Amino acid sequence: MKNSTIQHKTPLLPSELILNPDGSIYHLNLLPEDIADDVIVVGDQHRVKRISDLFDTVEVVKEKREFVTHTGTYKGKRITALSTGIGCDNIDIVINELDAIVNIDLKTRLPKTEQRSLNIIRLGTSGALQEDIPVDSFVISSYGLGFDGLAQFYQAQFEDDELELQAEFIRQLNWKKELNTPYFAKANQNLVEKIGEGMIHGITATANGFYGPQGRSLRLKPNVAGLNEQLNQFRYKEHRITNFEMETSALYALSGMLGHKATTVCAIIANRFTKTFSEDYKNTVDELIHVLLERLTHS
Repeated sequence: MKNSTIQHKTPLLPSELILNPDGSIYHLNLLPEDIADDVIVVGDQHRVKRISDLFDTVEVVKEKREFVTHTGTYKGKRITALSTGIGCDNIDIVINELDAIVNIDLKTRLPKTEQRSLNIIRLGTSGALQEDIPVDSFVISSYGLGFDGLAQFYQAQFEDDELELQAEFIRQLNWKKELNTPYFAKANQNLVEKIGEGMIHGITATANGFYGPQGRSLRLKPNVAGLNEQLNQFRYKEHRITNFEMETSALYALSGMLGHKATTVCAIIANRFTKTFSEDYKNTVDELIHVLLERLTHS
């Protein structure tokens, strides 16, 4: 995804850049100095403290709604842990507001002359879509496959490899035109190399729901029959779809358009084909937290 930012010549209006009375950004309730260059985002707000409990120091503790932020240091490196809640709609809020905090002067409401690029790493849980991916393993997402439709609300500039994957996916699955057009957005390769050693690499499918959009049926009949089986069988060059979750495509698309670096690492807590579930997924998540912190601080 290419940088697609615009440079406003006049101050952003209060209805567009919404601030709290203390000057902090509206939903996240944060000021520029509250955020480190390395930001770990998680869905579950209770997971933020599980990360910050490992910090040597904690200097910022703020929350508003589902958005909880702790900033501190781990082995001398300043790191922010921030909860997004579930879904791409929340990612739209989080990434736009994180970018505004660091790249817009909140007093003048104009873009800053020097733009700051954040490293944004999503740490989540996920279900595997390939039989050979065991529960309690770690997957790092080379691409996000988005069913959410979010990227289409921006003037996204997709790169050739993203467009090739999109075209091939639509062809192989004979994707219905009445559904959201799927898109592919790729991770930052430097972050993947820094964090992903020994992990399983693959495409992460990002669903815009937990039930029908992930092939589950309780009392409603899904519109895409055999979705998981089709995702399981997709192949293009060296790529395959490894897992399902609900945030990565939006994270990659918005981060790329705004000039930030992003990647996702997930603890696999279920396998949709072997029908297995982790016996102690919280321990697996804690192990992944430790691995991620160590790799972020390793030069």
